[in-house]
Amino acid sequence: MLSAEAPLVDTTVPDSNNNNVITTDTATPATDTATSSLIEDVTLTIIAHPYLDELADKIRNEPIPWQGYERAGLITADEVAMIEHVDNKSPEEVTHVMSEHGLYYAGMYLDLMHKLARVDAVQKVLVMIQDMIDEHDERIKLFHQASEGRPGYPFAPFHNSTKNRDIDIDDFFRWMTFQLQSRNPSLIELNIQILDALFHIPAYRKSFWNTLHAMDSFINVLKKGNSNPQVTYEAVFALWLLTFDEEIAANLNRKYDVIPMLVEIAKSAVKEKIIRVVVATFKNLVEKAPKANLSAMLVAKLLPFTEHLHTRKWSDQEVVNDIDLIQTELQNNFQSLTTFEVYASELETGKLEWSPPHQSENFWQKNAVRLNENDHQLLKMLARLLSSNKTEILAIACHDVGQYAKYAGADGKKYLHDLGAKQRVMELMTHEDQEVRYYALSATQKYFAMSS
Repeated sequence: MLSAEAPLVDTTVPDSNNNNVITTDTATPATDTATSSLIEDVTLTIIAHPYLDELADKIRNEPIPWQGYERAGLITADEVAMIEHVDNKSPEEVTHVMSEHGLYYAGMYLDLMHKLARVDAVQKVLVMIQDMIDEHDERIKLFHQASEGRPGYPFAPFHNSTKNRDIDIDDFFRWMTFQLQSRNPSLIELNIQILDALFHIPAYRKSFWNTLHAMDSFINVLKKGNSNPQVTYEAVFALWLLTFDEEIAANLNRKYDVIPMLVEIAKSAVKEKIIRVVVATFKNLVEKAPKANLSAMLVAKLLPFTEHLHTRKWSDQEVVNDIDLIQTELQNNFQSLTTFEVYASELETGKLEWSPPHQSENFWQKNAVRLNENDHQLLKMLARLLSSNKTEILAIACHDVGQYAKYAGADGKKYLHDLGAKQRVMELMTHEDQEVRYYALSATQKYFAMSS
């Protein structure tokens, strides 16, 4: 089982190349408490990616006119000498210097962050700080020691380096929406890692959900897929965190059709942990919003898939428990569902198939008029499916329109006309697929037979 509210979670890409990292403190109150055997609790959430390494290397190798800053009175001669003593030096040389003078360097770096304003100079200092503490967490305390007697330190100097000291999270998510649409895969992967860190904070989940086009961009990343299993895992991990919010869990599949997508991700997964986080996501959807998701899960054939998963051997008993829970809930729901509810779920998910309701005259005779309920909600869904790009769905939708026309009574003709369904069915009589043409012609005949 996964835990969205474990104190802090490691979402790091496994790193054998001493990659630079961003560390994000994501400690939150334990509101959705669960044990975690899939992810490891660590002191900080670590964000690492080769993109960051390349950016840091570029900054590290960019010359900065420190002597010019000295002549302008921005920094002192001693500071220039200290910078030159570690600038572009090997890790071993930096370690030697820091072992003897680390406290002085910590104090100097804080002073530079406080005094400097140029972006390139600030970036250079940040990289030097990173080089100082990389794989040496014990040096972090030096910055605190150097800050004694200095109100606001050691954090205030870092705030001075940006005009936006308190960045509005909504503005940040609006910016991130465009990052997730980037053509640069590295930027997308890095932003997914950031979401993994931020979504540990419950309020941020809702903020992202409510940000215009943010979810569209994120879901598109998932639907496009990725050949890197770690990236797939991190993307589903972010989705899992979102599903701890009940409103999101209730509306996620209705808006973005994620359940069949997650089933396919799990089926094609080469890493066990991907399946485990998918299962954990399904568990949240079942527990947080069963009414909104169980029928859709049945339509997506999640029940037989869970039965298959149950036959596998798992290293974690809690995964087995999660699978059992989902399977039990689906079985109970399947037994209690009426035939009409199964049909309605197909319409709601857009996953039409030749299931028994479509081909049952008795079903249509009893239920055709029910498509008019709630301001013709289901009839409107059926009409939209007449524009599907899948021939089987087009054929079934035409068939269903014909059955509705046959049994919906005198008002049925008007409703089909007003929704544009009649015109669309007539257009499909010339479709390239023979089955679509057949059912479109049949529906048209039933429509006009009803009006005679």
